[in-house]
Amino acid sequence: MSSRTENASGDNAPADSQDRLVIWALALAQLVSWGSVYYSFSLLVVPMEQTMGWSRTATNAALSVGLLVSGFAAYPIGRWIDHGLGRRVMAVGSVIASAMLLLWADAQSLTALFVAWIGLGISMAGTFYDPVFAVVTHRYPRSFRTKITLITLVAGFASTVFIPLTQFLVGSVGWRTSLVVLAALNLIICLPIHVLAIRSSRADPGSRPTNGAVKLANDAATRRALRSPVFWALAVCFTAYYATFAALTFHLVPLMVERGVSNVVLVTTMALIGPAQVAARAVWFTFGRTVHVSTVGIIVVTLFPLSTVVLISAGHTAVMLWLFALCYGAANGMMTILRGTIVQDLMWTEGYGAVSGMLSFPSNVAKGIAPIAAASIWSFTHGYVAVEWTVFLISIVSAIAFFVAVRVSRHAATSVA
Repeated sequence: MSSRTENASGDNAPADSQDRLVIWALALAQLVSWGSVYYSFSLLVVPMEQTMGWSRTATNAALSVGLLVSGFAAYPIGRWIDHGLGRRVMAVGSVIASAMLLLWADAQSLTALFVAWIGLGISMAGTFYDPVFAVVTHRYPRSFRTKITLITLVAGFASTVFIPLTQFLVGSVGWRTSLVVLAALNLIICLPIHVLAIRSSRADPGSRPTNGAVKLANDAATRRALRSPVFWALAVCFTAYYATFAALTFHLVPLMVERGVSNVVLVTTMALIGPAQVAARAVWFTFGRTVHVSTVGIIVVTLFPLSTVVLISAGHTAVMLWLFALCYGAANGMMTILRGTIVQDLMWTEGYGAVSGMLSFPSNVAKGIAPIAAASIWSFTHGYVAVEWTVFLISIVSAIAFFVAVRVSRHAATSVA
């Protein structure tokens, strides 16, 4: 990939300062996007059900549909970003997010809720980690790892900031007005950042002569990925992981309520997840350059099942629940960086947006199915015990698949050498 997308030398202070500002701005936009759309749901679902009389399965079905739509949209959006449309994609995604949150705020029927989440699915595919990772990978091909880590460090506070904020808003002004506030944040913060901070390659005259060649190379890279056993092993790993993550994320609050956990312990447990994510990412940022990404990955895929065991054993004991939150948050914090960098390390960087989109498709489908599947298991068994054990078993599948991906990649590298 051409080096035109980065500074030619390390002594270009104004350019370096501008790059830092861009990354910090994109990180802030990620924090708001994740916090306002993804993490707010678990705190809005209970008062929404109480007001509207909707069932837990129905409300989680709307969320699931949104996540499914996000999965279907991931590949074309990744391909558009590969072709230089990152600014347009992410700016439109922020507008859609705001509009759909407003529609949700005014929802009087399940149909309106489902329509809102279909739109939010499109916005998630265009504004969450995958698109910004693709933008950063293409713009900074020699330093994307450090910049992706920094973005995830800041965005890791999304749950810490937005869970208490959303709970405060719901308690103060109700769930409908809370959604109006969250919609406004997307327009006021995310939209200007995506318009101003992301540079379209189509606006760069130096890229035009090679635009067709870049498209051909990216398309060839995606076809090559489909023939790679490493790609399929990673697909299984991420699909299994994000299924378990989605199931826990959207049912953790109801799970603790069912156990009789006090409100203070519940809020503290949820609030600890964000700092644990950030702390784990900070450790990676500090020491990651001396440790191969696959080694860190092994730690990540081992830590998540361990956190599930802690949750199963915790009951309503505060210390155990907080230990779970720390392990769970640390695993997810590092998984986000792993997801953004392992493809480039075990495979290649060409066509990263499209390849990442193909990996996201089954992952997002699993995210879509997992919450409603967990709700169905809860309804059938009249409790969350079966849900917890299901999460544990699927997390073991994720770990095994990652080990396979690393082993196959190393074997292929040895064979070439």
